[in-house]
Amino acid sequence: MTTVAIGYEQNLPSTDPDSLIAREVEVPELGPHDLLVEVRAVSVNPVDVKLRANGPSGGFRVLGFDAAGTVREVGEGVSLFAPGDEVFYAGTTDRPGTNQRLHAVDERIVGRKPARLSFAEAASLPLTAITAWEALFDRLRLTADSRGTLLVVGATGGVGSVMLQLAEALLPRATVIATASDEERAGWVRELGAEHVVDHHGDLAAQVRAIAPDGVDWLFTAHSEGRSRSTPTSCVRSGRSSRSTTDPATLPRSRTRASPGTGSSCSPAPSTRPTT
Repeated sequence: MTTVAIGYEQNLPSTDPDSLIAREVEVPELGPHDLLVEVRAVSVNPVDVKLRANGPSGGFRVLGFDAAGTVREVGEGVSLFAPGDEVFYAGTTDRPGTNQRLHAVDERIVGRKPARLSFAEAASLPLTAITAWEALFDRLRLTADSRGTLLVVGATGGVGSVMLQLAEALLPRATVIATASDEERAGWVRELGAEHVVDHHGDLAAQVRAIAPDGVDWLFTAHSEGRSRSTPTSCVRSGRSSRSTTDPATLPRSRTRASPGTGSSCSPAPSTRPTT
């Protein structure tokens, strides 16, 4: 059986008509824990651009991580899903990407699509939500009892906006400062849970110090280290933590878990998970 995939063979500029090409590819034989998903929607992330730019394809390569769709077939050991289930997930770097009609993915990194979301809305969430979650709870190690001030730089972006909502729901004792460049965006991040808003086009450090004179306890920036001219690391209180999103080429192999929404987990599924 074959399926249509969109990929590339050469690292051509995005303006070149052959930068992305459609091709018939073989559908892989399913492993014991694999789902064959009929993909209904995908999203494009910075990691797709970075992977395509930073290395040769080695042949025809299919990118794509975030996807939402319907389970069409299941492997013999699958216990969490059945054909017809609607799912969403972020794929891994060690398997072909999601930019294809039929995509094979391990059930242990898949979640059930929220019924209230469309396929397109669900496909926009996985990598941004995973990155925000891991930054807050794995890297910064925040808990419901954490008390202090969190500065989110890039709060109106995908990861930042999810982080504000996670903090609002799960970090009741944390005070959140978010960056926004105009009144419309400032109003939006307040709706998402930010208690204070600062304009990163101005003197960010001074604005943050006016709110938190001793400095913030935690800083998250949606920019890779060294790439942001407005990351106020001087605003972090001495001995406290800051984190940025990271280029995929430098990421270690991540711990593997069942994605939120599966309802249960099995034995670990080998995977390499990028961030956005």
